[in-house]
Amino acid sequence: MVKVSAVEQASVAYINDKPYEVKSGETVLSFIRRHLGKTRVPTLCDAPNLEPFGSCRVCSVEMALQPNGPTKVVASCHTPMPANASIYTDTERITRLRKNIIELVLTDHPLDCLTCEVNNNCELQTVAARVGIRDVRYPEGKTHLDRKKDLSHPYMTSDMSKCINCFRCVRACDEVQGEFVLSMAGRGFDSHIIKSFDESFMQSDCVSCGACAQACPTSAISDVFESKSLHVDKKVRTTCTYCGVGCNLEVAVKEEKVKSIQAPYDAEVNQGHTCLKGRFAFSFYNHPDRLRTPLIRKNGELVPATWDEAYDFIAAKLTDIKKNYGPDYIAGISSARCTNEENYLMQKFIRVVIGTNNIDSCARVCHSPTALGMQKSFGTGAATNSIEDLKYADCILVIGANPTDGHPVTGAKFKQFAMKGKTTIVIDPRRTELARYATYHLPLRPGTNVALLNMMLHYIVSEGLENKAFIEARTEGYEDFRRQILNVNLDELEKITGVDRHLVRDATRAYAGAKAAMAFHGLGVTEHSYGTYAIMLITDLAMITGNVGRRGVGVNPLRGQNNVQGAADMGCQPHQGAGYFDVTQPENFTLYEKFYGVKLPHHIGYKIPQMYEASLDNKLKALWLMGEDLVQTDPNTHKVMAALKKLDLLVVQELFMTETAKIATVVLPGASFLEKSGTFTNGERRIQRVNKVVEPLEGTKPDGQIVVDIMNRMGFAQAAYDPDTVLKEISQIVPFFKGVKWNELGDNGKQWPVKEDGTDTKILHTDTFKRGKGKFHYFDFQESQEILKHGKEYPYIITTNRELEHYNAGTMTRRTGNVEILTEDVLMINPADAEKHLIKEGDMVCVESARGKVDLKARITTEVKPGVLSSTFHFPEINLNVIGSDEHDVEALCPEYKVIAVNIRKSKGNYKNQRGVKVDQ
Repeated sequence: MVKVSAVEQASVAYINDKPYEVKSGETVLSFIRRHLGKTRVPTLCDAPNLEPFGSCRVCSVEMALQPNGPTKVVASCHTPMPANASIYTDTERITRLRKNIIELVLTDHPLDCLTCEVNNNCELQTVAARVGIRDVRYPEGKTHLDRKKDLSHPYMTSDMSKCINCFRCVRACDEVQGEFVLSMAGRGFDSHIIKSFDESFMQSDCVSCGACAQACPTSAISDVFESKSLHVDKKVRTTCTYCGVGCNLEVAVKEEKVKSIQAPYDAEVNQGHTCLKGRFAFSFYNHPDRLRTPLIRKNGELVPATWDEAYDFIAAKLTDIKKNYGPDYIAGISSARCTNEENYLMQKFIRVVIGTNNIDSCARVCHSPTALGMQKSFGTGAATNSIEDLKYADCILVIGANPTDGHPVTGAKFKQFAMKGKTTIVIDPRRTELARYATYHLPLRPGTNVALLNMMLHYIVSEGLENKAFIEARTEGYEDFRRQILNVNLDELEKITGVDRHLVRDATRAYAGAKAAMAFHGLGVTEHSYGTYAIMLITDLAMITGNVGRRGVGVNPLRGQNNVQGAADMGCQPHQGAGYFDVTQPENFTLYEKFYGVKLPHHIGYKIPQMYEASLDNKLKALWLMGEDLVQTDPNTHKVMAALKKLDLLVVQELFMTETAKIATVVLPGASFLEKSGTFTNGERRIQRVNKVVEPLEGTKPDGQIVVDIMNRMGFAQAAYDPDTVLKEISQIVPFFKGVKWNELGDNGKQWPVKEDGTDTKILHTDTFKRGKGKFHYFDFQESQEILKHGKEYPYIITTNRELEHYNAGTMTRRTGNVEILTEDVLMINPADAEKHLIKEGDMVCVESARGKVDLKARITTEVKPGVLSSTFHFPEINLNVIGSDEHDVEALCPEYKVIAVNIRKSKGNYKNQRGVKVDQ
C-alpha cells in the first residue's frame, strides 16, 4: 500500500506507484511525458501542434483516482491529470488493448513496409513494434487498399490505401492552417479522407502548406520530396528566406543536395508549420538558370570572366570615379534578402571604403515609413511585441495587410484568432481572406488611411474612450492633438474614405474597449504618399488606449521580406548608420570614426529615388546592387531603366539573370540562403541563425564574401566572411546587439535588445519609451498627388498586392513548382466595372497610366470595390511597374505602389506591350 502525507496528496500523482509532481492544466499524457519521456506511452492520433483528440485510443492507460483505488481505462491524451491519482502505463490489460487496436488497423493497411517511403520513420510501424505485433489475427480488409494515388499536384501526394483514419491531417488543416479542405466521408468501414468535394489535391482549395503531410503518421499524405524519408545524410536547422515571419526550417540533405524541408515542432516562430514557399519552393537554389560565373560587359555584351578579372575591373572603375568625381558619385543598395552580417558589411564598404553615405536598401520601398514614424512616436522603429502575444489579445487590428498571402504562418494564426470569435478589425480596400472572417471590415478607398484613422481617433476622444491614466503618465503632446482631432469633419472624411461612419465607430469602440488590443500593419499603410503620417496615427491609436508595453498589445509591422528589420538595424540607410545613429550628429560620426579608424562623411546620402535623379542629372556614376532587381520591382520602370543605363558602372550581385542584371556592367554570382551562414532578424526583432546547408554552387560566392573581397581589393583589410566574427563586430557598435553571440543564439534566436549578459527582450516600452515619453501627432488628410494630377483622365485606382505562391518579383518562386499553381499575374476587377467596359472573365484588359500601359487577364471579383483594381508584379512578362508613378512618401521616400491612377479598356487585336511581348489587344 502507498502511504503519503496530506501535503504530498495535494501536489503529486503516481506513475506505476512512483510519485511525481503534477502541474495545473496538464493532461495525463503530458504528465507522463514530462517525467518519463515522449516514448513511454505510444500514440497515433496525437501530434505536438494539435489539440488532444482521442480517436486512436492507443495512448490508453489505467487510472485510479485515489491510491490503491479501482482503475479504469482512459485515453491519456485528453484526460485531465488529477492530483493524487495513480497511472499505470503498461499493465497486461493495457498491453492487450493496444495490441488489439493496432491489429485492427493493420487489417486495412498494406504490409509493404520495406518499399514504403517512410520505412523506419513510420509511426504506425514504430507503434506496432512497440506493442509487440508479429502477425495479425484478423482477415485482411478491402475498402481502403484499392484507393488510387493522387499525383495531380506539383508538391502534394496521397495514397489513401495507407490511411489509418487518425484524423491528424484533417485537424492540421483545420487547427493549424484553417483551410478546412480535408474531411472524413463515409461511415463505418467505408470512412475515408477526402479533399474538398472529393477532388484531387490540384482541384481542391488546398493552399499547399504541407501541414497535413507533416502530421500524417504514415505516408497516406506526403509530398513529392518524400519529406519523411530517413534516407538522408544530414538535417540542418536554418531560417526561411522568404517573408518576415522568419520560420524555422529543418532541411534534409542527401549527397550534398537538398532533398526536402520540414518545419520543427519546437520552433517558437512557426511551431511545426510553414507555407508552401518555405516548405517546397527551394528548388531554385540549384536551378539551371543560376549564375555560375562573373560577367563583364564588353562591346555591349555580358561575357564570362574570372573573379580576379571582375574584382580588378570594378576596383579600377570605382577608384577612377572616386578620384575624378568624389565618393558621392558612387552609391550602394543592399538587400533584405541577405543576412545581417552581409548588410552590415555592405554599408561598411560604402561608408568606410568608398567614403559616402549613399547607402540604402529595399527596406526603403516597403517599411521606411514604419521605421521613421515609429521612431518619431516611440523612439524605436520596430515591433513592440511578439506574435505569440495573440494568445493574450482580445482584439486585433490589421490595417493594410493581407497576411494569409503575404505572411502565411502568421496569417493562419490571425485567421484562427478570428474564427474563434475574437474581435478582428480589418482595414483594407480589398475583401481579403482575413476580411471575410473579420468582425469588422472597413473597405476604404486606396490612399485614405490618414482620413480613416482620424475618424477612429475622433470617436475615441469624443466618446471618452481614451486611457487617461496612460496618456498622463507616459505621453506628451496630447492636448494639442486632442484639440485638432475634435475639429475633423466626419461628413467629409466619410465621403473621402467611402466607409460608413457607423461602421468606423463600431470598430473603434471594439478596439478601444478591448482589455488588450494588438495593431498590425503592412505595405498597404506604408507604400503611400503619406505613409509615415499613417504610421504615427496608428501609434496614436495604441497610446490613446494604453495598448503599449504589456502582453497582447502594441504596434507590430508585418515585414515584407525576410530581413527588412535586419537591413535597417545594420545601417543600410543614408541618414543612419549601424544601430540607427544619425550620421549628421557630431557625437555619432565621432563614434563611428573612432570605431572604424577612418574619416567619414557627415552629411546624409541619397535614398533610392534620389539615386535615380542623381544619375539622370549626371551626379551619380556608379551603383552597386546586392541582390536587388530594381527594374522589376521599383515603380516607373522607364525612369528606373533610364537612370541605370546612364551610369558608368552598374554592379549587380545576383542568383539569376534578372531584368536589372541584363543591363549591368558587371554581374557577380551570389549564393542562396541554403549555401551560406549568417543571421536574419524577423518582424518581431528575433535574430535567428541561418546555417549553411550545402556548399555554394561552383563559381558562386556568398554575398558577404564578395563584399569582403572588394574591400580588400580596394585596400581596406577586412577578415574573410564569417558570421561569428562579423557578429562580434556588430555587437560592439549596435547597442541592441550587445549581447548577441553566434554560439548562443540556439535554435530559436533572441529578440533584441539583447543585454550584455545575453538576456533578450520580448516586449518593448514596458516602463518608458525609448524617447522618454510617447509623442502624439496629428495630420490632416491630403490627397495623393497622383490622384490630383491624373485622377480625371485616369479615373480608376490600381493597387498592388502579393499572392501566396510567389514572392515579389518571383525570381526564385518562378523556378519552382509554385509556377504550376499560380501561372500568371491577373487583374482583379469589380463586376460593375467589367460590365461597363464589356469585359468578361479571362479577357485581356489594357491598363494605362500616365507612364505607360500593360495588358492583364481579367479576374472578375467582388474582392475589390467599383473603381478599384488590383494586381501583382510576379511575372516579368507583364512588368506591372511600367505604369507605376513617381510619387513617394513625403517623409521617407517610400514609393507609392498602392495608388496608381489608370484607365482600362478591353484589349483587341495583337499588341506588343512596353516590354516587346506580344499580347492580345
